[in-house]
Parts: sequence; structure tokens; C-alpha cells
Amino acid sequence: MKLSVVIPVYRTAATLNRCVESVLSQEVDDMEVILVDDGSPDSSPQLCDAWAVKDQRIRVIHQQNGGLSKARNSGIEVATGDLITFVDSDDWLAPNTYPPLLDMMGDCDLLEYSIAGGLTLADSAYTDMDEYWLKTQAYAHTYACNKLYRTALFDAVRFPEGKVFEDAYTLPLLLRKAKRCVTTHLGHYHYTQNPEGITAQASGAQLAQLLAAHLTSGMPMSDPYYMYLVNIQMDVWEQTGAAIQLPHRKVQAATLAGRQKAKAIALNLFGIKILCRLNKAIHLFKKPSR
Repeated sequence: MKLSVVIPVYRTAATLNRCVESVLSQEVDDMEVILVDDGSPDSSPQLCDAWAVKDQRIRVIHQQNGGLSKARNSGIEVATGDLITFVDSDDWLAPNTYPPLLDMMGDCDLLEYSIAGGLTLADSAYTDMDEYWLKTQAYAHTYACNKLYRTALFDAVRFPEGKVFEDAYTLPLLLRKAKRCVTTHLGHYHYTQNPEGITAQASGAQLAQLLAAHLTSGMPMSDPYYMYLVNIQMDVWEQTGAAIQLPHRKVQAATLAGRQKAKAIALNLFGIKILCRLNKAIHLFKKPSR
């Protein structure tokens, strides 16, 4: 099966070579690498073109800046592989990451693998996507980049342009089309922590988009998932003061632990609105964890 690797490129001249080298060295016989220069103002466009000269597996798209979603969508449009994956151009892959993952695909529609130092997954297979979503807590790692997909999943699905946390909107749509999903401890995607990035510096309005993505996903709810959304709602309310969007739900606090258990007890006693007010007024729960 042919693999298409889509790499959006924007202001990553310092890391692009490391990223591309890590992909090309994967020893995958049938692979194309699509570099999407999203109007980058540094030397990244020239680096992309230089890579295309050096390796015939590389295709380059130059476009006006439109954001990460538009760059990924442009790559999807021209991809010719049976399978597709995404790599951010400031990240890189450990050696021999893709070959064993490709061996595992078989009749699989989606495969999620581990992130070095951040996410270790058990070796499991799912034919119930709701079970995958809840059991692996996939709602907390909807990232596009640590997954291999059957390209056909994207036939009528694209990343939402003009939104942040675009992965949280897209993964549920792909799961509705998937028939079999696999998770594995194999492979290592090296994610670069960016202290200035959206994940670390999201505004209240941006976090409201993340909350909206989950509330409109149609995915099943569990108590741990709900408490994950409580954390986001608390941040949104503290930063914006906007009306509470998360419906109230009583949770089984005894099944939780630590800070989440304490939040759940307070939630059951006071409700989501008062919980948000208490947290803002007296920092009842400092640094909510998303």
C-alpha cells in the first residue's frame, strides 16, 4: 500500500531538514512526501524546492498563507496513496517508525501510535469506535500527526479552515466512517513543545472552539470525558465570562482520583456554574488540566 505523508510548512526553516530526513529514512518502498509551503516568509519555500530536487518522492505545493487546516487539506487533495498521515514540520519521527505500522494496517482504517515522552498506547484493536474514543481517552489526544489513516476516510472530510484545535473537529468525523481502529505502543512520533503555540497559549475564545468541537462531535460521554470538558469550560468561563455551554451532569466521583475527584464532588454539590465561579474567585482548583 502506498503511503502519502503530508507536511505543512510555515516558518520552520530551522527544523524542516530534520523533519524531512526523518521521514525519508523510514525505508518505506512506496511513499510520497507532500511538502505544503503555506506562504512561509522565511527560507522554508527554498528548502522545500531543494528537497524536491534531491528526492523524487517529494512533491511541493506553494500557496498563500491559509493556516494549518488549509495546508493539510491541500495535501489531501493531491495525495495518491492508499494511506495518509501527517507530520508537522517542527517534529520528527524515530527511525523505523512507519514500516511496522504499515504491516499492522491490514484491513484497519485508522491506526494510532505513541508519542515519544508524551503518550504510550496499549496494543489493542477496536471495531466499536465509541469504545476506542472512551477507553483510550482519544478525546484527549485527537492529534492528526500520530495516526495513519486509510485515505478514503477523507473522501468527504476536511480539516475546518479558520479554526484552531482543528483535530478535535475532524477525528470524530473520521471515526464515524471507520470500521476498524488499532492502537500500538510501536513507533515514536517526536512532538516539539512550543511554549508560544496554541496548546500552551490558547485564549478563552480559542478554548471555546475546542469545547464546541467536543459538544458538537456526537461522540458518547463518560464521567472522565465529562470532567475533561469541565476543565475546558472552567478555563473558558474564567477568561471570557461567556455563558456556560457545558450541560450539567452528575458524575460518579468515587470512580475518579485526586484533583478530578475533588472537582467532581464540588460539581455534584454546586453545579457547573457555581463551580466555575468558585474556581475563579478562590482558585479552588489551580491550573485546570486539559
